[in-house]
Amino acid sequence: MPLKVGLVGCGAIGAEIAKAIDSGVVDAELIAVCDHNPQTALALIESLQHKTKKADLAELVRLSDVVVEAASQKAVPAVARAALAAGKRLMIMSVGALADMDLFREIKSLAKSHCSQVYIPSGAISGLDALKSARAGRIERVTLTTTKNPSGLRGAPYIMENRIDLDSLSGPTQIFSGSAIEAVRAFPANVNVAATLYLAAGEKEVLVKVFADPNIRVNRHEIEVEGDFGRFFTRVENVPSPRNPKTSYLAALSAISTLRSIVEPIKIGT
Repeated sequence: MPLKVGLVGCGAIGAEIAKAIDSGVVDAELIAVCDHNPQTALALIESLQHKTKKADLAELVRLSDVVVEAASQKAVPAVARAALAAGKRLMIMSVGALADMDLFREIKSLAKSHCSQVYIPSGAISGLDALKSARAGRIERVTLTTTKNPSGLRGAPYIMENRIDLDSLSGPTQIFSGSAIEAVRAFPANVNVAATLYLAAGEKEVLVKVFADPNIRVNRHEIEVEGDFGRFFTRVENVPSPRNPKTSYLAALSAISTLRSIVEPIKIGT
């Protein structure tokens, strides 16, 4: 019997996940979808070859084996509590929500007490396998440098609060430097990867730098890690999602790959 997936959030990433299941890329069944905007959910259903059901959160959780959150950081608490309390497995895409350590510990406790699991895809970055391996020793420093076109940063709380004129930039400009927790709060729709790094490093502090560059057409993430294992550096240049320039296409692909790893009999990588 195929894995039954319930999808919460029918935007850019949610749509990619739904279409991967619909086309057979993931050996699973999209059992239901929900979205705060009913029209968005209905439009996604209409685009699929195999029609699914629009449901509220409670019904979606009841019908699913795995609940996929692809909605927003604000949606994570309600989705996580509903899914895990019912003993369902959960995938969280809006991992920035877990920068709230009280929420992270609550989710971890719920998963443990209900014999469930929480999956956090690697998103738009590389190197998490090496980072998780390095964590078995001692990690001394983790740095994330993110560079995006200004169009992918518009509307972020940090931009608005500091009245940064993105249209005035003529070249690469550093607009933020701070911790992973600060970065996620400053750019909740842009640097979820900072929270992923923070958690993968065992809650080791991560220095995050954000650059805006009007001449770049990719979302660039550079990670540098040093520890008693040595040093590694990764650089990924992601194509922005055609549905949402704030999101990297690779983030959606990582969710699809995570779902595939759940159903495949052989696991590769740390």
